[in-house]
Amino acid sequence: MPTVLLTDERTFWHGGGAYAFTFPLGPFVQPGAGLPESPETKRRLLNLTRVSGLARDLDIRSAPEATRDDLLRVHPAAYLDAFKAASDAGGGDLGLRAPFGPGGYEIAALSAGLATAALTSVLKGEATNAYALSRPPGHHCLPDWPNGFCLLNNIAVAIRAAQAAGLAQRVAVIDWDVHHGNGTEAIFLHDPEVLTISLHQDRNYPLDTGQATERGQGKGHGFNINVPLPPGTGHANYLECFDRIVIPALHRFRPEAIIVACGYDASAFDPLGRMIATAETFRLMTCAVMQAADDLCGGRLTLVHEGGYSEAHVPFCGHAVLEQMSGSAAHAPDPLAATLDKRQPGAVWQRHVSDHIAELAQYFL
Repeated sequence: MPTVLLTDERTFWHGGGAYAFTFPLGPFVQPGAGLPESPETKRRLLNLTRVSGLARDLDIRSAPEATRDDLLRVHPAAYLDAFKAASDAGGGDLGLRAPFGPGGYEIAALSAGLATAALTSVLKGEATNAYALSRPPGHHCLPDWPNGFCLLNNIAVAIRAAQAAGLAQRVAVIDWDVHHGNGTEAIFLHDPEVLTISLHQDRNYPLDTGQATERGQGKGHGFNINVPLPPGTGHANYLECFDRIVIPALHRFRPEAIIVACGYDASAFDPLGRMIATAETFRLMTCAVMQAADDLCGGRLTLVHEGGYSEAHVPFCGHAVLEQMSGSAAHAPDPLAATLDKRQPGAVWQRHVSDHIAELAQYFL
């Protein structure tokens, strides 16, 4: 069976909002190109798979919009109704930096539908693994409050649909987006059937969530793991996080399926992160999570696209991930790989971050 890539051009038409980068327009903010959450990072990734030949080794398809019933398992009716009404009226912004234009509701439902179809195809044995090229992203969206470019929580919608269909109950979510997955955390905070692990730059976004001390609440205590990392963490320490925290946590939890909230904004070239990750970092993290899926849940692995705002570098990071997932011989080398190797942190800083990771690993036991 091939790797399935879920995508739809309509999701690239999502837009809206009066912003210059992340600055709201005002008397002293000159209008610019808009928010950094651009369709071009995703479109260029898709184009690169076609140019390299990787697309020939993928099953590329679309999927229907998530249904209202699917969305209601995560988002209250009042929020969905307000979102739909504003969308029909031409767009708006119901939260914080989460604008949308006309038809934004349907585009967001389609993005959630791609994630749902990706997970479903894996759980039904129709795909070896799957990647949802979802847009808009979802991991920041709370049940009733969109933020951080996210309008619906795509991964949560997919998990609740799978649980409702009896396809899986225990699911692990690994979020390697550079920003804390606050929405996913909030939705599953009391749920012992969903393990949430977020590796993120400390105090980037949101400013008030992502602390290691938030372990979950009620029956969900112990099933939320936040790994706040200092700016400049780099390639080697990201992999160390997997070895010392992520993989052991997966083995303790023993999920029936694994989902990755796959953001590329830890990339060294990302304007919203400072973490110096490379395309090879993302490839090797994918390799590690694939091995864990093979060991724990019959290889049932789904990746859902989240952030990543470097139009030039995201395609190479995503290509490396899809190469690894599919086993394709098609290769698109990162043009600046040698430069990024030389820009990695030195031994003194790596030891400092390693000590921090060791303390967190002990805390999570």
